[in-house]
Amino acid sequence: MGGLGSIVRGIQSHTLGTAILACFLAVMPAHADDFVPTHTVPDAPARVNAPPRVPPPTWDLDGTYLWLGPSGAASYVDAQWDSTWGADATLIDIREDEPLAAVGGTLGAARWTERGGGRVWVDALLGTRPAGRTMLGVSAGPLLELSDLAHPRIGGSIGVWAFLGVTPYVRVGTVDGLGGFAEVGLHLALPVLRRRH
Repeated sequence: MGGLGSIVRGIQSHTLGTAILACFLAVMPAHADDFVPTHTVPDAPARVNAPPRVPPPTWDLDGTYLWLGPSGAASYVDAQWDSTWGADATLIDIREDEPLAAVGGTLGAARWTERGGGRVWVDALLGTRPAGRTMLGVSAGPLLELSDLAHPRIGGSIGVWAFLGVTPYVRVGTVDGLGGFAEVGLHLALPVLRRRH
């Protein structure tokens, strides 16, 4: 036992803890009426989810297309055979289930292999799918025959075509100063842009 005025740690610690607890218990009931429970924000309302977007079926080819691609042909013109190699751009609207299933236009250019010069053309295109089969169509439009040694000559042509993944075609026409011509060719149509209906 210590003398008067001495501090005993164990007793002081116990006394201090008791005093703090008594204070705490005395203060709490006095403020019991001021207690406001924590405000809970309710969950946000459930989202009304739109049905998931289903991609269109791959068999549905309807839409407006920009096709770019190479073409090659064998032509009988000016009493001789020659070949051309070139390319064209086609803007076409496809509606497979309609009687008039394709409407569009094409701009093309090709160079002669032997004759020198070339040809530039603009054609309107119309197509149909008889009984849901292969797309068949017609083309018609003006052309400009270019030569390394002569002035440009104006002409025109009409043709028939089929879409089989590649597009074979046959056309006949006439060019001022050269007379008639016949052409058998193949165009590879690569879809560059598509806008669905």
